[in-house]
Amino acid sequence: MIRSLSRPVARALQKRAMSSASLPALPYAYDALEPTISSTIMEIHHTKHHQTYVTNLNAALEKAEAASKSGDASALIALAPAIKFNGGGHINHTLFWENLCPASESSPPTGALAAAIEADFGSFDAMKSQMSAQTVAVQGSGWGWLGYNPSSGSLEIATCSNQDPLAATTGLVPIVGIDVWEHAYYLDYKNVRPDYVGAIWDVIDWKCAERRFEAAK
Repeated sequence: MIRSLSRPVARALQKRAMSSASLPALPYAYDALEPTISSTIMEIHHTKHHQTYVTNLNAALEKAEAASKSGDASALIALAPAIKFNGGGHINHTLFWENLCPASESSPPTGALAAAIEADFGSFDAMKSQMSAQTVAVQGSGWGWLGYNPSSGSLEIATCSNQDPLAATTGLVPIVGIDVWEHAYYLDYKNVRPDYVGAIWDVIDWKCAERRFEAAK
């Protein structure tokens, strides 16, 4: 039955047979990103929002596993949106936590990633300006991404709605992501999304981005 499903759902069911999704620990304290992101937002974002995606994903996968065993194709189709939304939320947030660090540890990219940014965008500042503009312009909730295109061998900027995961929906490998759901910034920046996007560059972990870029090539 799994073979008749879409690839993302089939992979999710296969992975569930091995283990359930779990909330990852942060590699820093909740207050480590202040003043860019407050400890209050970080704790709520991590323990409430991300945890909800994990909980709902596991519940949906459990139901899908049962439906698959019973051959209930209708139930499987009905569960696909929940798996996509909550699975995407889990994937996106796991990547997001990893690509943040205290401002004292953030410095511009070097090596191959720096060279690729310059080749594809003209300069590091030009890339930030373009990505900021496109991320701020996301309608409603979503994400802004710097991704690697394996087909062209180039870096690209993309946006995704809601919790759509970058790789599964565009084929790009995520290098850096910016969460522009209001729960990511409203307590600190109210409804002024441009201020949040402008500030978050101070806490991007470019060493993590460099590792992702090297692994993607």
